[in-house]
Amino acid sequence: MAKKQQSGAKGDPKKGDGKKIIAKNRRASYEYHLSDRYEAGLVLTGTEVKSLRTGQANIGDAYARIDGNELYVYKMYIPEYEMRGYANHEPRRRRKLLVHKQEIRKLTSKLVERGLTLIPTILYFKDGYAKLEIALAHGKKLHDKRESMKKKSADRELRRIVR
Repeated sequence: MAKKQQSGAKGDPKKGDGKKIIAKNRRASYEYHLSDRYEAGLVLTGTEVKSLRTGQANIGDAYARIDGNELYVYKMYIPEYEMRGYANHEPRRRRKLLVHKQEIRKLTSKLVERGLTLIPTILYFKDGYAKLEIALAHGKKLHDKRESMKKKSADRELRRIVR
């Protein structure tokens, strides 16, 4: 779907893309081979949004799954809002993700066909809306993890020498 360019602060490429990152899943690229990435909206309650605005969330243990024809994220931790009234939310409840039906169909076929899983990589605000980037992932073997560690340390050493 083509996004229409808007004038002003929201659509101006010089002023950034309006993203405020809340949480990253840093272990995802270490534990998995990440391929296709999708942006999904989140269905949240008011206290969850207020907790996210304070920058509190953890997506390290989270995963996404398709139930029926809907996409949900499980084990995403959003702490209870401290300044709440009588109503608050469950910190690790399942949350619905908002994606197009055709994307859900694509994801379903890929998950069944190749034995992949959906892992959240980044949680952020984009133009005032909470968004979650999910990636199709395939688990790494132990030797793959060792190779990625070697490559990372070699890159770090090279950058240190160049300085």
